Amino acid sequence: QYEKEKAELQVELLKLQKWVGDTGQRIVMIFEGRDAGGKGGTIKRFMEHMNPRQAHVVALTVPSIREQGQWYFQRYVATLPTKGEMALYDRSWYNRGVVEPVMGFCTPEQHKLFLKQAPVFEKMLADDGIILYKFWFSVSREEQFRRFKSRETDKLKQWKLSPVDQDGLKRWDEFTEAKNKMFEKTDVDWAPWTVIRSDGKKRARLNCMRYVLNSLPYEGKDKKIAVPPDPQIVGSVKEMYKFT
Repeated sequence: QYEKEKAELQVELLKLQKWVGDTGQRIVMIFEGRDAGGKGGTIKRFMEHMNPRQAHVVALTVPSIREQGQWYFQRYVATLPTKGEMALYDRSWYNRGVVEPVMGFCTPEQHKLFLKQAPVFEKMLADDGIILYKFWFSVSREEQFRRFKSRETDKLKQWKLSPVDQDGLKRWDEFTEAKNKMFEKTDVDWAPWTVIRSDGKKRARLNCMRYVLNSLPYEGKDKKIAVPPDPQIVGSVKEMYKFT
């Protein structure tokens, strides 16, 4: 059933991509959340059959010395889509919202400035016509631990496990505090967060796709497939707060 539903949604994604190209839309999707939350797997299913010339994944590495001397958002600006393109961010400028302050990779002043500037930066994107989605993949502590253990024993997944990941499990409460502060400062009308409950990875993937497809007026939409997502899986910060 999962494979059937996924394939149907991926056909709709191709229609969406054609609409984006034909109408010159620009779409940015940010995939954030705790480590092992299911971000990468969802992006993979989004991209599986899309034309890579018009859709790209952004997964930036640690900033270079030169980039560290630039305005924080500068290296992300260069990755934004042009007309007719979609950009999917496997982590984004929101590294500075949660991971960096918790792990000590930025100063408290840099963190504070980021929380002030992010909504302003996103207002500029929205005002320029970019369609922005901000997804937070919410995984429980128990499920995160289980997935980390799976990565330790699966040779095909060991590359996904980093010291930062393992440290993050120990700092669960610190991450929660930073995440709550990030939501408080950056969940704004022009760039709201959408929370995806991702303990069930397959349900999370399908419902994330449905959310995007249901929200856009692309041509040839099959309304039996591009239905609203399950409200138990997908919702606003206020709706899903107890699950985040």
